[in-house]
Amino acid sequence: MAEQQHSRGADDEDEAYEMLDLTAHARTQQWWSAVFGSSSGPIAEKHSVATQIMTGGAAGWCVGYVFQRVGKIAATAVGGGFLLLQIANHSGYVQVDWKKVEKDVNKAKRRLKKNTNKAAPEINTFIEEATEFVKKNIVVSSGFVGGFLLGLAS
Repeated sequence: MAEQQHSRGADDEDEAYEMLDLTAHARTQQWWSAVFGSSSGPIAEKHSVATQIMTGGAAGWCVGYVFQRVGKIAATAVGGGFLLLQIANHSGYVQVDWKKVEKDVNKAKRRLKKNTNKAAPEINTFIEEATEFVKKNIVVSSGFVGGFLLGLAS
């Protein structure tokens, strides 16, 4: 008798809950919309996920590769310049007035500290636009980041 009441209670519980079919909803919604919200806009829905990842990855790899090469060249040029300046200074070809250098550096520090408090509104606008772009194109952006890291490593 207790079993009958227990099973009746379980049937009543099942009837109290409505069964929901999510397959229709899943067909109309992309998975990134559920994760990142409805603002993952129309560009993300024009192409398949694989196409977006490949496009972002290829673009990211190219940018990362160029960034790596340019970075190495720039580092070599700056380091070589400092090395040549030190050799010239040590050999007596160049005389550096270190007191004047220190005075100019301190002056530049004061100016930089004063102007740091005034953030340029263009920078804030650019950051907001970039954040919005990444939110709307999260799949392409993630492919780009992965490709960029691979480009830096190659």
